[in-house]
Amino acid sequence: MLSRVSWPVFPTEIMLRGLETVAKDDKVKRVCVQALNYPQVFKHLSALVLAIDQCTKIPISVSCQPPNRKSIKLLDEANAERIGIPLDAVTKELFDKIKGKSAGGLYGWEKQFELLNEAVGIFGKGKVSTHLIIGLGETEEESIAIIQRCADMGVLSGLFAFTPISGTTLEKKCQPSIEVYRRIQLARYLILQKLTKFENMRFDGEGRIEDFGVNKQALMKSIQTGKAFRTSGCPDCNRPYYNEKPSGPIYNFPRELTEKELSEVRKQLGMNEA
Repeated sequence: MLSRVSWPVFPTEIMLRGLETVAKDDKVKRVCVQALNYPQVFKHLSALVLAIDQCTKIPISVSCQPPNRKSIKLLDEANAERIGIPLDAVTKELFDKIKGKSAGGLYGWEKQFELLNEAVGIFGKGKVSTHLIIGLGETEEESIAIIQRCADMGVLSGLFAFTPISGTTLEKKCQPSIEVYRRIQLARYLILQKLTKFENMRFDGEGRIEDFGVNKQALMKSIQTGKAFRTSGCPDCNRPYYNEKPSGPIYNFPRELTEKELSEVRKQLGMNEA
């Protein structure tokens, strides 16, 4: 399983033929390869990316955990268009607790940033992404601070809402409130659009955002586009129902929002109707 989705197994040749077919009909805009972590993974990844590139020119994103610069370079040479290296947690303390040494993991906070910097040097600014999971115990202020840090590096941050999965150590932890998630989504959008910066925002004593650092007209205009609340990630990514049930609440919309949905979003943000 990846998030709350089960992934069936298919032979590689069938997958490649399928991609070739849908590419001719322009039905797929991007291929996303998400990798596990095992000794031969980058040998397999580079071969798979190269095979996909040879059968179709659909842009390829790879989400993985490279151990070093050489592994990142392998994907670039195989013609991957983008690379994603996950942070998941937004603070060093949470990172260590959930996937670092305290959790028996192999990952280090500083090392992840070193790898992100290496990736930017190879793929270029705007071609590197990271995943941030909201709802692990962080504050809004901490979340937005790391979004800004990534943006300053040229790294795109994609947001996920924490999803409890049965059988995991966090299975009893609740998802984040939709109101908190909406505020972080909006702050991220404003930062990426260069309409504000973390330093211009104001937070209360509990780290909750009080002022986005833009005037109300610009704020309402940004909300009305609905783009802040769409699935965030690589271009053309949608991941429908990746971290929510079809019955809702919908954290990341995989399409344009309806006027009814925008009205609900404004309520969740505590904004007056525009």
